[in-house]
Amino acid sequence: MPELSPLQIALIPIVGVIVATLSVVSKMVGTPDQIRKNYERKSTHGLSLIAYSISFVTYSFWALYGALKEDWVIFFAHGGLGSIVTGLVLWQFYLYRCDNRTK
Repeated sequence: MPELSPLQIALIPIVGVIVATLSVVSKMVGTPDQIRKNYERKSTHGLSLIAYSISFVTYSFWALYGALKEDWVIFFAHGGLGSIVTGLVLWQFYLYRCDNRTK
């Protein structure tokens, strides 16, 4: 592995903060709004179960990867938060599809 320059070493924590911040923002902008809309409509109609399932598995593996590397930025910003918000949408798929079958 090549030696890092002093500039590269100085940029690592700055870029890390930017990436973590943008990752958190990206997960807190769209998906919570979708969760709210699903709750209000009591439906997940129009959403892709496959896409949310793949996202959940991906975020879960990011969390595992971050935990194994003991990199808590990866664990929380990329894996943990993504797993939580996509997991809530998957829970809504379960809740609202079961409700629709009984009506």
